[in-house]
Amino acid sequence: MKQLKQFGIIPFTNSALKLLLGNYSSPNDKISSLMASGDIIQIKKGLYVVSEDYRSKKISKEIIANLIFGPSYLSLDFALSYYGIIPESVETITSITTKRGKYFSTTFGNFYYIHASYEYYYIGISQEKIENKFTFLIASPEKALCDKIVFTKKLHLNNIQSMQKFLFEDLRIDLHHIKSLNFSIIEDCISLNFKQKELILLLETLKKRHEFF
Repeated sequence: MKQLKQFGIIPFTNSALKLLLGNYSSPNDKISSLMASGDIIQIKKGLYVVSEDYRSKKISKEIIANLIFGPSYLSLDFALSYYGIIPESVETITSITTKRGKYFSTTFGNFYYIHASYEYYYIGISQEKIENKFTFLIASPEKALCDKIVFTKKLHLNNIQSMQKFLFEDLRIDLHHIKSLNFSIIEDCISLNFKQKELILLLETLKKRHEFF
């Protein structure tokens, strides 16, 4: 079905698919048929992507993450890896949302969503582009670092030394990224008084390292 090519790498909804199948007497039956043949792949109920036969590039996990559950933005290790701040590639896709936390297991990976307050959520969100036209929301580098500390359980960061170990030994942060960080985003997170002590230590530690560049 050549018309499916118009969706490309972008996930589409049940409603968009039914518009495409408007000439069919039973669009739902056709959708079931397309799923059975593998022409379309269901990400979750009501959200699909086309198979490799109808696209030339890989499906964007970043865009999928934003669309599966929202409002949400990508963060924590996935965002840190995306920016090259940590050396490892990350398979688990973690996002922050204003809704209750949720988990989705899909053909394209596992997607985790962590709840944050509205005030905290809207600090330091960046909009990135794929192919210069498709956009997705992701934490800025500074917000991703804050999120990593705020939402990682059982972290014991009580002084500069423990923070240094966490950042530069456990996470293995690339020091060259520090010189381009916007410390005001971390300060905005600190102002909300959630894990304030740890975020102050984060800011102090990064500023100390920044002095060397």
